[in-house]
Amino acid sequence: MSNLLSERILNMSTSATLAMAAKARELKAEGKDIIGLSLGEPDFNTPDFIKDAAKEAIDQNYNSYSPVDGYADLKTAIIGKFKRDNHLDYTPSQIVVSTGAKQSLANVAMAVINPGDEVILPAPYWVSYSEIVKLAEGVPVEVATTIENDFKITPEQLEAAITPKTKMLWYSSPCNPSGTVYSKEELEALAAVLRKYPEIIVVSDEIYEHINFKGGHHSMASCEGMYDRTVTVNGVSKAYAMTGWRIGYIGAPEKIARACNKVQGQITSGANCIAQRATIAALEAPVSEIRYMIDKFHERRDLVLELLQEIPGFKLNVPEGAFYVFPDISDFFGKTIKGKTINNASDLSMLLLEEAHVATVTGEAFGSPNCIRISYAASEAELKEAIKRIKEVLS
Repeated sequence: MSNLLSERILNMSTSATLAMAAKARELKAEGKDIIGLSLGEPDFNTPDFIKDAAKEAIDQNYNSYSPVDGYADLKTAIIGKFKRDNHLDYTPSQIVVSTGAKQSLANVAMAVINPGDEVILPAPYWVSYSEIVKLAEGVPVEVATTIENDFKITPEQLEAAITPKTKMLWYSSPCNPSGTVYSKEELEALAAVLRKYPEIIVVSDEIYEHINFKGGHHSMASCEGMYDRTVTVNGVSKAYAMTGWRIGYIGAPEKIARACNKVQGQITSGANCIAQRATIAALEAPVSEIRYMIDKFHERRDLVLELLQEIPGFKLNVPEGAFYVFPDISDFFGKTIKGKTINNASDLSMLLLEEAHVATVTGEAFGSPNCIRISYAASEAELKEAIKRIKEVLS
């Protein structure tokens, strides 16, 4: 049975965020007081008005298979959301609702990528991008960015990465893991490069759209010449504290949307019917309904940056969205702490888990080996205690 498993699965990396969360749970089960700052999950409860909509759907006997690409009235709500928040006009045939934005991304990869196609990934990128690309037999092309440039790819870097095999560009804004937010002007500059290469498709992951401290979100699809070649990915997990409800969606060129619908029809069919009904309530509500969570994340970001600045060896920038900080910790490489030599970000992340009992995620998983990701989707008390422990271990 030596060939029991496929090469595809043997070559696939385990999600670093989920692996760290599992390790933290193991230590908790052993009685360790672990503070988890590794998962990208809001610590708020789903707002009551959304839960009420789900209860109503149950009472209305929504219990049958849903349409593969989503309920018609949910697609109408998504179209309204795109118009209201992104100034994008879509038709129902351009919308596909999926079991989380992760499935949306996988659908796009399976529908568009051919073996050997190159996909440009500005690093840092979300952990699953490269593995999804490889699963579709594409080739991830990492483009390194720096903390000094707020982890943003420049037009010059983008153009230098393009080859005759380039099929797609994938990026997120606000970015997981760096919190980077691209301005309208920065997206326009990237679009100016892409207009020279009309065959390249863009995947714009905007799942953190509303957790934005700049005061404005901008979509690549709204840039001149980009609407017909951009797939905009979004969902309700982050801004609406609905991670477990598993609803994501895309707005895309109709040909790509139809292809994603075809893929999904063979893999999972339609997303959960009750979660879809709840999502209608979420998307039709004004963004002001979730402002309290966004404001709290903003406060926590400022707190975490203030506390981390007190730790020598942490190089920081100011993330403008999401709920992560992504410090450069390469100053610790080569040093021995608590009898353990720190050779890389993975070593430091594991040291913090084992010695400080704080779970973070190595930047190597995100294509940035000099950094670690710290989530501030936790209470202020937990954040203060966690950073106190980190400071004590590294001092």
